[in-house]
Amino acid sequence: MPEPETLLTTVGLCKAYAAPVLRDVAFDLRAGEVHALVGENGAGKTTLARIFSGLTQPDSGEMFLKGEPFDPANRAEAERRGVRMVMQELNLIPTLTVAENIFLGHLPTRFGVIDRYQLRTDGHEAIERVGLEELEPDVLVGSLGVGEQQLVEIAAGLSRQCDVLILDEPTAALTQTETERLFAQIAKLKAGGVGILYISHRLEEIQRIADRITVLRDGQVVGTRRAAEIGLDEIIRMMVGRDLSLPRVSHPREGKAERAVALRVVGLRRGEAVRDVSFEAREGEILGFAGLMGSGRTETVRAIFGADRPHAGQVYLYGSERPARIRSPRDAVRQGIALLTEDRKAQGLLLPLSVRVNITLAHLGGLARFGAWIDRAREEAVAARFLDALSLRCRSSEQRVAELSGGNQQKAVLAKWLYRDCRILIVDEPTRGIDVGAKFEIYRLLGELAERGKAIIVVSSDLLELLALCDRIAVMSAGRLAATFERSDWSQDRIMAAALSGYVSERR
Repeated sequence: MPEPETLLTTVGLCKAYAAPVLRDVAFDLRAGEVHALVGENGAGKTTLARIFSGLTQPDSGEMFLKGEPFDPANRAEAERRGVRMVMQELNLIPTLTVAENIFLGHLPTRFGVIDRYQLRTDGHEAIERVGLEELEPDVLVGSLGVGEQQLVEIAAGLSRQCDVLILDEPTAALTQTETERLFAQIAKLKAGGVGILYISHRLEEIQRIADRITVLRDGQVVGTRRAAEIGLDEIIRMMVGRDLSLPRVSHPREGKAERAVALRVVGLRRGEAVRDVSFEAREGEILGFAGLMGSGRTETVRAIFGADRPHAGQVYLYGSERPARIRSPRDAVRQGIALLTEDRKAQGLLLPLSVRVNITLAHLGGLARFGAWIDRAREEAVAARFLDALSLRCRSSEQRVAELSGGNQQKAVLAKWLYRDCRILIVDEPTRGIDVGAKFEIYRLLGELAERGKAIIVVSSDLLELLALCDRIAVMSAGRLAATFERSDWSQDRIMAAALSGYVSERR
């Protein structure tokens, strides 16, 4: 059988900012294959992908596309040559519609005017391809959740013919159902001869869909292996340079039934997104929230935190018989509730400011001298402590947080709330875009916080993550709390059945 055509090749590729990011990288991508690129946060994966797509210029080295020199000056030139990229960080315009975002740059026209009928028709086809059949193409992107926006971004990437498709953490915001739809599209593209560069921290899915795997560590290629010939342990060892195994971070905790209730939610309602939701979260436990995209998980925790005003319902804190007055996130934080949001860039960070400022922002009172002035030395010491504790990679605590990789930005958000030390910690997609080593560290941290008596609520699209972490799992479906499972009686099948139950009953 003849070898597949080599589409993209690099020789001696280098890139540095304040420090080297890529060093002498040799890489090749073949037609009709999925070539996975893995490594810890800061290893250089996204920088390499940005160079391929014309968004970043290399300092030295050569690239070839189908045997011809390839040195795109910008993204438009790369796309004209047949190289497209779906970015990890969303690149959508919130004030435009779904269809306009998908076909931006090649909108259908008639007599020099945008053909709205054709745009709507093409938009329907594009979003159906990624499983958003019920979404109207005329809806503004800014009104969608992060998971739906991620699917719109993917639909845009699939909307035009290409030879090379780069997918950077495409499933980070997706549930298992949406991920399966994406994999079906990847299989079709492979069959059509498209070469796919796939970047992800989800090693199990990489083993499932990749043909070859290349590991980067500290900007250098450690090795390339056929996916069928390498196990998870070896991939992790190549990524981090040492053995790393997942600890048992969660277990049935003694005396759980007698633990005090930290948070009690009664009859919470917000439109159709959150419908009569009631539950309890106890001190010293990790309560997970599972469900499909749009099931109401994020909307529920935002309403509890005061980020969205609920239309009905009460929140009771720490055994009080009087409902808490939470009308804003400030009220929630003052009463000991923290929320790590799913959209770190828009809602979790001040991107132009330093890592130091972002880490200490939620608890400036702890740094004040004489009740007014910030103790800069103490602030720097706090930032240094969390940089070390979370292995947050940056040049220094003075580096702008906007310059960090997505995973390191997530660590900065988590550090902010760890420093605030709230009694109730709600984390929405805590390990999205985070490498395997940092993910295990966050699991340990959440487990330690629960052992110290904190009430932890984890919202996650990764069911395996919830199964590893949680003492109980609450399942949302169509805006309602469908079921709550104890560790002793849950299973993946029962959780998925509960997640689908609301949609099945609604259609009957």
